[in-house]
Amino acid sequence: MTNSMGQRGVVILGSTGSIGVNTLDVVARHPDSFRVLGLTANTDDTRMADQCLRWRPTLAAMADADAAERLRRRLRDGGNDVTEVCAGVDGLVAAAQLEGADSVMAGIVGAAGLIPTLAAARAGKRVLLANKEALVMSGKLFVAAVRENGALLLPIDSEHNAIFQCMPPERSGSLRDAGVRRILLTGSGGPFRCTPLEDLPGVTPDEACAHPNWVMGRKISVDSATMMNKGLEIIEACWLFDTHPGRIQVVMHPQSVVHSMVEYTDGSVLAQLGNPDMRTPIAHALGWPRRLESGVESLDFLRVGALEFMAPDFGRFPCLGLGLEAARAGGGKSTVLNAANEVAVQAFLEESIAFTDIPRVIESTLAKCASREPDTLEDVLALDGEARGIAEDEAGRRRPPRPRKA
Repeated sequence: MTNSMGQRGVVILGSTGSIGVNTLDVVARHPDSFRVLGLTANTDDTRMADQCLRWRPTLAAMADADAAERLRRRLRDGGNDVTEVCAGVDGLVAAAQLEGADSVMAGIVGAAGLIPTLAAARAGKRVLLANKEALVMSGKLFVAAVRENGALLLPIDSEHNAIFQCMPPERSGSLRDAGVRRILLTGSGGPFRCTPLEDLPGVTPDEACAHPNWVMGRKISVDSATMMNKGLEIIEACWLFDTHPGRIQVVMHPQSVVHSMVEYTDGSVLAQLGNPDMRTPIAHALGWPRRLESGVESLDFLRVGALEFMAPDFGRFPCLGLGLEAARAGGGKSTVLNAANEVAVQAFLEESIAFTDIPRVIESTLAKCASREPDTLEDVLALDGEARGIAEDEAGRRRPPRPRKA
């Protein structure tokens, strides 16, 4: 929906995170095209207050009630009397369904983003999906909500946005009917692609979060270091493009210049290239089907030089194998996988388990948690909770916290 000035209303779920900050950067470049109507965050009321004072949205929601109260005081002191502040899951849902908003950027990390993102789909919004977990946890439910409510789903993950750009502009039915042979999903391998295997148990959270190409949040950075992000992205791609894991190949590409590729039955391969900057897919989805200036520098091919591609090492990256197995199994396996991964990654970030314990916790949880097909949101949340309980137990059984490096 656009207002009388021709501006499209935008809501950003997770506005204080990296996706949210980058989205606001793109929106700021097009003040005549977009109007920020809603912002949400978890606990960072300081940054949220700055954003509300700058953008003056009609609604700001904090997942944490205490943070919401602090935000109210900050806005009152700052002279903002136009932004309503609400709290909790109900507040996030209200923002996702905000009247007058056309586009909802789903940038909340992890399972916490499922309920508001699903609410946006059920409200028939244009959903800009950066929260891959919504599809990983509840793909069947989410896709049905998009279809039944006339929502539009546009991928923000750099890989899925690249695939979207390389697909036929008019596509219906199967990939085979569209002349697509397979999807080539690229991944850099993160910071430990060449680290000796014997050193991996001792790597620190800061080392795992130091991605060589991308600037991301800590959870997503650890997923990149384990390559669980590719496992989750296989599942996401299956739902986004109505395909199965057999048509998806993961390709290691250390430079992060080719963001993904699509191979056609005639032998043609279309690739989307660009600098590793999330403002490119954000601008693409915000403006689609037209192109917007994003602020991203032009790709300098002469400086890039050679582009490398190689097969992933499943021995080095067992999480990738676990993700692929869950994608093949279907049903509730992906819900369990996501829950176990979030618990294990958080335990690693808190330095209560080692980096190499992450796949062990996930594998044990997958083996112990009964897999069933979740048909409703309540089913999804129940299975997620069950898997988290098992994963917490598994993480707690691991060895004591290791000593910090000197």
